[in-house]
Amino acid sequence: MTVPAGGMEDLLRELAPQILATMVRRYGDFADAEDAVQEALLAAVQQWPKQGVPAQPRGWLLTVASRRLADVWRAEAARHRRERLATQQEPAAPAQPSDVDDSLLLLFLCCYPSLAASSAIPLTLRAVGGLTTAEIARAFLIPEPAMGKRISRAKQRIKDSAIPLRMPAPDEWPQRLRSVLHVLYLMFNEGYAVSAGPYVARADLTGEAIRLGRMLHAALPDEPEVAGLLALMLLTEARRPARTGPHGELVPLAEQNRATWDQDLIAEGVTLISATLRKQRAAYYQLQAAIAAIHDEARTAAETDWPQILAIYRLLARVSANPMVRLNRAIAAAMVDGPATGLAMLGPLEAELAGSHRLDAVRAHLLEMAGDHAEAATHYRNAAARTASEAERNYLLYRAARLRPPAP
Repeated sequence: MTVPAGGMEDLLRELAPQILATMVRRYGDFADAEDAVQEALLAAVQQWPKQGVPAQPRGWLLTVASRRLADVWRAEAARHRRERLATQQEPAAPAQPSDVDDSLLLLFLCCYPSLAASSAIPLTLRAVGGLTTAEIARAFLIPEPAMGKRISRAKQRIKDSAIPLRMPAPDEWPQRLRSVLHVLYLMFNEGYAVSAGPYVARADLTGEAIRLGRMLHAALPDEPEVAGLLALMLLTEARRPARTGPHGELVPLAEQNRATWDQDLIAEGVTLISATLRKQRAAYYQLQAAIAAIHDEARTAAETDWPQILAIYRLLARVSANPMVRLNRAIAAAMVDGPATGLAMLGPLEAELAGSHRLDAVRAHLLEMAGDHAEAATHYRNAAARTASEAERNYLLYRAARLRPPAP
């Protein structure tokens, strides 16, 4: 099998969660299975460039991971019992893929109801999204050792509870699906706007979130919120080519070159959300997708239908108590009724978003709109000091510097 230059890494990233899911389902030990899969991936990186990619890369990885796991079990204290188990379960030939992609099953496993969101989300980002523990720790703004312990506890809980790797039963759908959608949403957001480090975005994360979203929509075509989230991701991802300038700097939505937006993704997202909104009363992800569609369909920033966006944000605020929704509603209100209206709406958010750089950034933007440049510059600098994203920090400091009065 031949893979385009640079494509082996993408192939391994796509196969890794599928192999891990199969190993967990077959052997039941999440931690040992993950270690074995990592060793198989390392072996592929070392061997495939020299020997070529095998005709069945999934089967190759699964066989190598299974053998590595068997080796580990044979070396343990309960060698005689686990050796028999490993001998019985070790595949003689590459396994055939299941009807449902194993990475989707792994996503549902990581979002099991008995796992708290604080554990389920990092575990999913590691097992399905492929993030390192250090990257996840930065995203959650906690030390890496603490995040490592949190992920280890989640894997141990899965092992102790003997949680089955399967699609949920009909009565389990509401709670499980809500968690799965939330994790996919966070995974996409972390890829689209990296929370820490020098990069604006990570295409591997947004791509994986969209891939899983497509699979989930294919499995559940009549679930409106699944379609809503997929549409939201497509419509947002369409703008990614314009989010950075020639030197990797962050470019805000109003200043982006819309000619570089991906029109195929926009058309797909608009078609999907339009069909979904006709079926029933819209919910959280559908409403967000509708807002994204309005932005994407505007030929210029000046042609954006802000009154319609404000109307949807008012509805969205009734659907969700998320303070970020109300923060964005304040921006929309400022665009419709003037910056003073938006600024007045920020007061009630002080307690909920205390310490968040986003509140300072929005306040600075609205103060700049109102002509209070000195105060706006102060809040831009405050926001810059609070963000862990280098690209965002540079952008905020640039905005502050632009408002500095000229030297006498």
